Amino acid sequence: MAEVVLRDVVKRYGDLTVVDHVSLTVGDGEFVALVGPSGCGKTTTLNLVAGLIELSDGDIQIGDRLVNDLDPKDRDIAMVFQNYALYPNKTIFKNLAFPLKMRKLPAAEIETKVRAAAKLLDIEHLLERRPRELSGGQQQRVALGRALVRDPRVFLMDEPLSNLDAKLRTQMRAELKRFHQDLKATVIYVTHDQMEAVTMADKMAVMNGGVLQQYDTPEQVFEHPVNTFVAGFVGSPAMNLVRARVAGTGTGAEIESPDGWRYALSDANARKAHAATDGEIVLGARHSTIRLHREAVPGAVAGRVYTVEPTGDITYAHVHLGSAPLVVSVTPDVKLGIDQPVWLEFDQQKLHLFDGKTGRALPAA
Repeated sequence: MAEVVLRDVVKRYGDLTVVDHVSLTVGDGEFVALVGPSGCGKTTTLNLVAGLIELSDGDIQIGDRLVNDLDPKDRDIAMVFQNYALYPNKTIFKNLAFPLKMRKLPAAEIETKVRAAAKLLDIEHLLERRPRELSGGQQQRVALGRALVRDPRVFLMDEPLSNLDAKLRTQMRAELKRFHQDLKATVIYVTHDQMEAVTMADKMAVMNGGVLQQYDTPEQVFEHPVNTFVAGFVGSPAMNLVRARVAGTGTGAEIESPDGWRYALSDANARKAHAATDGEIVLGARHSTIRLHREAVPGAVAGRVYTVEPTGDITYAHVHLGSAPLVVSVTPDVKLGIDQPVWLEFDQQKLHLFDGKTGRALPAA
């Protein structure tokens, strides 16, 4: 396997910049997810690494080779697409063997490589079948096997699970993670589903508007988002974000919403908030860090239940604090009704504060 390095990678189409000076390093054997909304530049970045489209600027290095001017076939990479692209009239064995036959390998070596890949992916019993006789998950394993037999230095995967139903997608996530751990493969994986990135990747690169927003471990990205975009994108449900102003000075500081409610800040959060441009901030809180009370308690903010979503082991209450909608999680035994008054209390140690002008996380003072 190999390290992959992107240095100030740019892709322009005329005046439109779709990948804007992206720099990151994928370590040898790492699983890195490129994640972001549709149109953020993640698939274009993957295609630049693959050599399927031409760089406008910057460098891409795979192992010790600069690959800017190399054709895809010379980059020693293998791609797994959203569309499995299997040959419908060939058996699974022949589908797996095809890239090896194109390289004119001896028949005995092809047999050995195909059967080794089939054993690893648990598709040995499917080798004489045709793609139409397989389930979606089995076809995805075959597509993965076809990449695996080539013994590439880097696997590039473009939303390979998006055609599967929810249950099968969860199962295949686990299988892909095990595949990576067994092979210690270098994988760059594109997805719009941030849960796939969080559950599978060693690191995740969050992109928006062609710009790399944050590149770190899933834990760090979840717990310490660098800006409001990352905070609102990573996590399910998304982080609650409420615009407000800083009122008061020093340790007596509070946040004041446009609707007039106020919430006293701890000393540490007050110091953070005072660093905001023009006193404008965005308060961020995960659903699990907000405590819901059904009766008034000192320091809590009064709100009203908008709707309730039971999911079995957890219930999500959508609560309006004035005009600001928030999602709060409670246990299933907490019974709530529409328009019921409630009071919310924030965990100050897990509160996020962002600059209202720039959207950047405010640092600890």
